[in-house]
Amino acid sequence: MKKFRKVLDGLTTSSPGGTMGSPSSGSAAGTPTAAPTPKEIDIQETLVSENFQMCKTVRHGFPYQPTALAFDPVQKILAIGSRTGGVRILGRPGVDCYCQHESGSAVLQLQFLINEGALVTACADDTLHLWNLRQRRPAVLHSLKFNRERITFCHLPFQSKWLYVGTERGNTHIVNIESFILSGYVIMWNKAIELSTKTHPGPVVHLSDCPKDEGKLLIGFESGMIVQWDLRGKKADFRICYDEAIHSAGWHHEGKQFMCSHSDGSLSMWNLRNTLKPFQVTFPHGKIQKDGRKESCKPILKVEYKTSRSSEPFVIFSGGLSYDKAGRRPTLTIMHGKAITVLEMDYPIVEFMALCETPYNNEVQEPYAVVVLLEKDLIVVDLTQSNYPVCENPYPMDIHESPVTCTAYFADCPPNLIPILYSIGAKHKKTGYSQKEWPIAGGLWTLGCNTYPEIILTGHADGSIKFWDASAITLQMLYKLKTSKAFEKPKPVEGRAADLMEEDPFAVQMVSWCPQSRILCVVGISAHIILYRFSKYDANTQITSLEVRLQCESEDVISPSDNENNPCFSESGSHSPQTHHPASPGSKTPEGNKDTIPCLKVKERMVRVPPGYQAELVIQLLWVDGEPPQQITSLDINSAYGLLAFGNCNGLAVVDYLQKTILLCMSTLDLYGGADPYQRLTRSPRRNRQSTSDFSMRGLSNFYSDSKKRFRTSYQSLTELSDNQQSIDMERSKSPTSVHYPTSLHNDPRVLPEPVASLRASHCSPVFYLLDNVKGPGRKLSLPTDLKTDLDHVNGHCTSPTSQPSAGKPRVPMVPEGPRLTRRGPGRPPFRKAQSAACMEISLPVSHTEGYASRRAMLQQFHGVTMYSHDEHHSTPPYSWTDKESRENSFSRSRSSSVSSIDRDTKEAITTLQFGESYGRKNDALPNPCLWVGTSLGVALVIPMSIPTDHEERMEVPVTMGPSGTVLMLKGSVLRFGFLDCMGSLIQSPYEVWRDLNGPEDPDRVRKRKLVHFSPSSSQDSCGEGHLAVVCSERQAKVILMPSQSVLFVHNITESSFVLRADVVSVSNSVCLACFCANGHIMTLSLPSLRPLMDVNYLPLTDMRIARTFCFTNGGQALYLSSPTEIQRITYSQEMCDNLQEMLGELFTPIETPEAQNRGFLKGFFGGNSHNFDREELFGEASAGKASRSLAQHIPGQAGMEGMKVAASGVVGDLARARIALDERGQRLGELEDRTALMMTSADVFSKHAHELMLKCKDKKWYQF
Repeated sequence: MKKFRKVLDGLTTSSPGGTMGSPSSGSAAGTPTAAPTPKEIDIQETLVSENFQMCKTVRHGFPYQPTALAFDPVQKILAIGSRTGGVRILGRPGVDCYCQHESGSAVLQLQFLINEGALVTACADDTLHLWNLRQRRPAVLHSLKFNRERITFCHLPFQSKWLYVGTERGNTHIVNIESFILSGYVIMWNKAIELSTKTHPGPVVHLSDCPKDEGKLLIGFESGMIVQWDLRGKKADFRICYDEAIHSAGWHHEGKQFMCSHSDGSLSMWNLRNTLKPFQVTFPHGKIQKDGRKESCKPILKVEYKTSRSSEPFVIFSGGLSYDKAGRRPTLTIMHGKAITVLEMDYPIVEFMALCETPYNNEVQEPYAVVVLLEKDLIVVDLTQSNYPVCENPYPMDIHESPVTCTAYFADCPPNLIPILYSIGAKHKKTGYSQKEWPIAGGLWTLGCNTYPEIILTGHADGSIKFWDASAITLQMLYKLKTSKAFEKPKPVEGRAADLMEEDPFAVQMVSWCPQSRILCVVGISAHIILYRFSKYDANTQITSLEVRLQCESEDVISPSDNENNPCFSESGSHSPQTHHPASPGSKTPEGNKDTIPCLKVKERMVRVPPGYQAELVIQLLWVDGEPPQQITSLDINSAYGLLAFGNCNGLAVVDYLQKTILLCMSTLDLYGGADPYQRLTRSPRRNRQSTSDFSMRGLSNFYSDSKKRFRTSYQSLTELSDNQQSIDMERSKSPTSVHYPTSLHNDPRVLPEPVASLRASHCSPVFYLLDNVKGPGRKLSLPTDLKTDLDHVNGHCTSPTSQPSAGKPRVPMVPEGPRLTRRGPGRPPFRKAQSAACMEISLPVSHTEGYASRRAMLQQFHGVTMYSHDEHHSTPPYSWTDKESRENSFSRSRSSSVSSIDRDTKEAITTLQFGESYGRKNDALPNPCLWVGTSLGVALVIPMSIPTDHEERMEVPVTMGPSGTVLMLKGSVLRFGFLDCMGSLIQSPYEVWRDLNGPEDPDRVRKRKLVHFSPSSSQDSCGEGHLAVVCSERQAKVILMPSQSVLFVHNITESSFVLRADVVSVSNSVCLACFCANGHIMTLSLPSLRPLMDVNYLPLTDMRIARTFCFTNGGQALYLSSPTEIQRITYSQEMCDNLQEMLGELFTPIETPEAQNRGFLKGFFGGNSHNFDREELFGEASAGKASRSLAQHIPGQAGMEGMKVAASGVVGDLARARIALDERGQRLGELEDRTALMMTSADVFSKHAHELMLKCKDKKWYQF
């Protein structure tokens, strides 16, 4: 420890005393010369690379773009296939498994091997897969790839190992499930149809075996032909040629009649005794018109015919509605006797399936429920009650109820927080559900031993925030908060104001939550912030409103009167944004534009708020000169200090929410004081603000033109589901680097247009320019913090599933035309660099990132100008930086004189904020409350504060704060701050212990604020003063010793990409820096030495949704929105990977198959000999021969070991495999023992009866019998 004290003393004496820090603090890479080597610092780091391993844990939410459905009636588990090749298997709550086909092809059909622990999937690439479900992570055992025919339908009879496969050519093949080898037995289409038939019957759309005789196979062709094929005789028993196309068919359990659904909305009933014509044809929704004709109806896509002992049969079908009523919602019709019930659905029906008591198709079915898979929901209808109520869904299927716009993940929360949130949220649950339990209750799941409270927050487009209990890799809804209730309902407007009006004005952009103090802060897209306090009691409250004028530009001329309104540092210069006192919403500028008004109107009256989170303060940014406020890019709140800080591309504001006052409102330039490291040009005042008001930056209306908001996506690319199969298939067929646009999308305004030769001079946002002028294959531009601008252009073409070509409308220019287009003041850049570099995201395929030093270099390639150069020299800054550091942290002069001022347009955004106990200046002896500010130009600023410690003084004496002159430099936008003590432990931010302000009057209740501080000096009496500050940017991470501001460690995280998310997290009782890069790499660095511990190429960034929602948390966990409807949780901790097998649920549990009913002697004698049907003898290689090798290719699986990859390294994997093998062996031995005992008992009974019969007949003569 003495050595470490000497190191600190040496660093303090070697650093110069200026406010800017030494050259060592600006070192570009490597270890600074004045700093000690890592060996000299006596901090014991315990993390090693063996502590990290990357794997997915669980996926929550509704399967995105579902396509198929299957149910195991014995195991009671459900499988859902998706268009992207995913398979979700659901059982009881906690049993939730996600599987993914490597090909990514859409799942066409699913078939369970009932009570066998296996699943067959048929994919769009004409491949069959057999999944083993007897392990916690299913894996593919076999695959069979069809080479010459397309798969259209599959059928697997109960307790059969032969799978019938229908193809597009009309042939039916048979596959052995055990070996996954094609049988030589083939039902060719030309043998199934009549010889006199001149046309092809079409693809096979239905296959089913007759309940009366398993040797009869019913084949339905799309053209309307139905054939019953005798498998033994290899001939057709009958052929039916119907006029209408067939979509599905269903048998009566007796096997004497069946029902078909047709494309004209009709249902036909057929009797096997007379197949010349149907004995009944009905149009359930077709009414007789006045002229006597039936109205035309939509096709009935599927029908199920189920019988019941106690009542009439159930006929359940989807579709069949009449065409005359447009806009009708999708329906599911239940016909029970003469009663017809039509259930309207919120979304289109993908698939449905009746759940029956028995798995045998030759018994009375007794349906008790219907599972309906919709495009965006999964519901179960209870058939046991006459009003058909819906069962309450226990899964978190409503994550996408409103599109998810942001996420937050909190691990190891206070243990009492989840119960109280659940108790309050339970009061607002919906009612009217069926009393019957959820029927999908298979599998087994137990609460693991290594669980701790975890909470996930999701912000949504409608302004709601949902709290989820994420403990033990499950997800359960706790509480829902609607932020829109704090505002008045927006009034409808017309004209151009309607185009500028935000479609989702309450959309949540980011959240900041303190679990200990239970204070929640929400940032909305309308540049507003809402502060919430938690209370267990309802209350009458009035929301306080603060309005802030945070609109600053370098060319603005601030009058002295405006300058006097600044509550702090009124003499700080002419660039400071201004606070504003509440103004009337009707105030206007002389030009008639909106001015000094907020985007939303807060409720001014006293309101009654229920228990839970209650709004206390609303902060809104104001319109300035007809321009909407810039969106907020950073936020932090500290309950111990009672302060809230936020910033955008104009500047920084700090609010005291205890006193309801604005403490600080300054432009980013003024935060430097005299320590600005950049040379900035002073530009002339803007001549005409009206020219840019139509295209305001990154916010409420910047993508809405006068032609009915043609860029209005309303989060479509982020959240919309699609019924446009053609666009998805077209996108899937394209090469990842394809530059050819689909012809059907050429008129879509969201598709990138043809490149232009040069940069056009305009007054619009650069976002508009990039949308209209981006060129190059496989490139994508989007804004991660702008919730309205993600157009989801992936790989050079539009992949938004909701993209539709504009109906003959010409492309409207997005920039002003005429003289306004070229008018520009002196030194005015061609376009406004309105958003920070941290706010712009460009994702490229990994192969395209070569040669780009940063995403600014990528922007340079798009613009043809140097926006932020790391390669060119520039004028010498007025500080003693090293040459390399200067080049990497300043704007360079462009070679083009026409855009010579763009590199000086240093509009700097606040990208991150962090409150904490730190040292604002080098000569500080004790830590003070400070605010760390990170900007988009790679600058970290420290602002010290003076906060009264006494409770009464804190409520009356104002807090003072101001820039200290401390400036620290990094490469790229600053993303995250973290603080360590000199022992290497994480210093948490101080907080206030939660107290209920609305509780009943109790003399014992604590009235004063109880604060918990984690001061850097409190635990370091033995190791000296100071602490370590961890600063991470897009390109670089630094560990800085405070208060000397000396850089101890520097690590260049990436050269070819940039960091999207970074956080200082605790893993395995230590801390590390976790980073997620745009090229898909997830990295961890040790602290404080910044030694690389893990670098995994996990997830290529093909969708900005991932970048926007990715977040780390403690315990080595992270999550992101993998699709608009699903949350994917991952872990990078080896410890959790080892325990994951125990945390997951078991899909397969040993259950005895129910016995078939005794049919009776007469019924079995006259009902056919179906039980004597031997498929093995008929389809086996001995009798049917081998199939052609060119027809299908067998692909062996990975022997079921895919699911054990997590536990396959070491003894854990061996033990897991041995335990599973022992369980299965014990199960088989138990079954064998039971069967042996049953056989012995039967033998004893038979012997006894035989002996008695012998004694009875022993002495009888022959004539006595």
